[in-house]
Amino acid sequence: MSHLSVAKFGGTSVANFPAMNACAKIVIADPNTRVVVLSASAGVTNILVALANGCETEQRSQYLAELRTIQYNILDELKNNKVISEEIDRLLANIASLSEAASLATSPALTDELISHGEMMSTLIFVEVLRELQTNATWVDVRQLVATNSNYGKAAPDDAKTQKNCDNILKPLINRGELVITQGFIGRDPKGKTTTLGRGGSDYSAALLAEVLDAKDVLIWTDVPGIYTTDPRVVPAAQKIDTMSFAEAAEMATFGAKVLHPATLLPAVRSNIPVYVGSSKDPAAGGTWVTRDPQPRPIFRAIALRRDQTLLTLSSLSMLHAQGFLANVFNILAKHKISVDTITTSEVSIALTLDKTGSASSGANMLSNELLTELSEVCNVKVDTGLSLVALIGNDLHITAGVAKRLFGTIEHYNVRMVSYGASTNNICLLVQSQHADEVVRLLHAELFEK
Repeated sequence: MSHLSVAKFGGTSVANFPAMNACAKIVIADPNTRVVVLSASAGVTNILVALANGCETEQRSQYLAELRTIQYNILDELKNNKVISEEIDRLLANIASLSEAASLATSPALTDELISHGEMMSTLIFVEVLRELQTNATWVDVRQLVATNSNYGKAAPDDAKTQKNCDNILKPLINRGELVITQGFIGRDPKGKTTTLGRGGSDYSAALLAEVLDAKDVLIWTDVPGIYTTDPRVVPAAQKIDTMSFAEAAEMATFGAKVLHPATLLPAVRSNIPVYVGSSKDPAAGGTWVTRDPQPRPIFRAIALRRDQTLLTLSSLSMLHAQGFLANVFNILAKHKISVDTITTSEVSIALTLDKTGSASSGANMLSNELLTELSEVCNVKVDTGLSLVALIGNDLHITAGVAKRLFGTIEHYNVRMVSYGASTNNICLLVQSQHADEVVRLLHAELFEK
């Protein structure tokens, strides 16, 4: 077909029967949408992660009951649910068995196998919702399509194998005019085991399938009508952005905007596939198109906020005029699978924030005793928490006069703990105290976008 679209619906878009029904009507109304990628229903993945971490019998029974309730709240709305209910019951029984195994011993492979069931259930139910609206759809196990390595929890796709699988399985279905429903977030490694692409990976799955199918666009349907100049929950006056560049959207996603997953844009950028973000609850409200070279491209595009940041300050007099100190520090961080986010340096110290998305560990356990001990052998280590990163997203920020004056003049009464400015044409990052972060965002938004 001349125009092929891949659509992705997030967890809130398939949270219950009315939401699924609305999504089904969006798909039916657009004859160009021939591949639909779904997340698990809202709340399901969190429960599955908790089960995968291992828990006592009573807590496990409570989680399993919650899962069943979420699924049956949708199933009970279907007119003829006997066959699909049996299939969901089988998956729920499998979840119970896997979660019992996890309570004895957890593993990354077991975790991926268990949490993949959320997408399996949502897609099976969605096919039935479509059928009741007199639309036939073909359910496809995405593990037959997306090949990955064995890095459980954050697997990387094997593009060549994925292309071959889609050529053999997916393209013939599309060429016959079938509507394909499949899962986001999931793949399969060379050993045949289930893998996941990391939280938010359903966006990545949709873009990856769009690339191998040579689709014209990727439609990301979520619970907000597009991408805004900042989080409307923080700034009610935030404005919807009609069009923005891949670079701007990637910066926003990387620095905390949750509308798009940071990895989503990689296949889209490679193959120049426009990405649309719209609301499944109100498709008529329009959305945001993300393209390679939108016009106009203003100096200031948006403000992103990433909370709960950890700042490491590493100091050593031996760093002065020395060679190899930075290399030594980064080798230690790499050994512990810690990814660095923003960084500034002086003659005898380095200040850096840690990237929870890119690191193998997350949360409080990022700074293990082993890591801190190893760093302490080469420098003094200071850890600061309770910080938030405010990122100003725009264009040519590093060569535009007067930008720094506007920023720091606007927030002159607030302490800025660290500044990252000049390395990127598209962002300026300010590290501030978390209790001041919302006010800093509001002041900057008022100055840059509301005047």
